[in-house]
Amino acid sequence: MVFDKIEERLKKGMLPGEKAHHLLKATPIGKNIPKFEHSVSPRLGSVLILLYEENGRIQFPLIKRPQYAGLHSGQISLPGGKKEEGEDIIHTALREAHEEIGVPPESIRVLGTLSDFYVIPSNFLIKPVVSIALQKPLFIPDQHEVERILQGNIDDLLKEDAIKEREILAANRYSMRAPHFEIENEIVWGATAMMLNEFRTILKEIL
Repeated sequence: MVFDKIEERLKKGMLPGEKAHHLLKATPIGKNIPKFEHSVSPRLGSVLILLYEENGRIQFPLIKRPQYAGLHSGQISLPGGKKEEGEDIIHTALREAHEEIGVPPESIRVLGTLSDFYVIPSNFLIKPVVSIALQKPLFIPDQHEVERILQGNIDDLLKEDAIKEREILAANRYSMRAPHFEIENEIVWGATAMMLNEFRTILKEIL
């Protein structure tokens, strides 16, 4: 069973980490280059890769953020957010998934975690948590934090031509050459794409 293989691989450690992340890293175009300086330690957070089977395919949800005056406006991300005082990082991912897409923690089994990922613009150190739904999830998007829930699937992620590249405008200011995945006609780039590429690399090892 593929879920057992994923769990076994994550327990072994020696993850692809930065090497896989780098392949999906966006690079600035031209002279207008974003500069980020932070005087405080990174905030801790986590995101959830929630796998479930439907019609013979293994899928996972992504969320589209609403438009707002911020760095990640309108972007596609994995469910997740900031660690709260007194909780561990895995609980953070489960709580945030419950709040953002309506999936209760008791319906999820955690398989393991990927490499930590530092999101420079927002000064977050993110732990991606890989999990499976014990039954097909009933998604309920949060009205304030989620504009739309997308369904990614493993087959599309594993295609040889899954990684695309195009120029995008980040934060309505910076032209970037962005390697990305395309899921339900949405561009998945930046931190989310980089974390998903580590997961993709692991899947290619075991499948």
